[in-house]
Amino acid sequence: MKTFFQIAFLLFVFASCNDEIEKVRIVTEKNTMPIETGQNVQINFTDSGITKARMFAPLLERYSNEEKNYTEMRKGITAYFFNKNRKIDSYLKAKYAIRYDREKRMVAKNDVVLVNNKGDTLNTELLNWDESTQRISSDQFVRITTPEQIIMGEGFESNTEFTRYRIFKIKGTISVKR
Repeated sequence: MKTFFQIAFLLFVFASCNDEIEKVRIVTEKNTMPIETGQNVQINFTDSGITKARMFAPLLERYSNEEKNYTEMRKGITAYFFNKNRKIDSYLKAKYAIRYDREKRMVAKNDVVLVNNKGDTLNTELLNWDESTQRISSDQFVRITTPEQIIMGEGFESNTEFTRYRIFKIKGTISVKR
């Protein structure tokens, strides 16, 4: 009889553990599911009623929990940055992007292309955009192509218009004759 109660107790403990594991899985799964999903989405970033940027994404998923709020664009983005005269100063394309909503920061990855209104083109695999400071940067390899030259290096910082930029570790410069 004592053995029967021991076996019954162990079965009860294991059965209740399975229920707890299932509850943890359900709660964890809820935190990994998007709270909003949109297709072919356009987002406008404004400051005092003035549009600073306009972003397009084929797929947008917004996640929110106590720790982080972020918006993921797994199928890429196209973003246009506007000057104070509401003209496009630059545009950005990437195959993946994530925006950290609380930090007002976006990271674009995978085949990132940034072009300014002069035709200068930046190519990199990673680009950070800090909305608060209106700065873009990368700590990865970058290539900037202008009408006069191609500059390659590691690390980069610029204003969002991509008109005043700096490459941190220049690896090479090629003059271009047109």
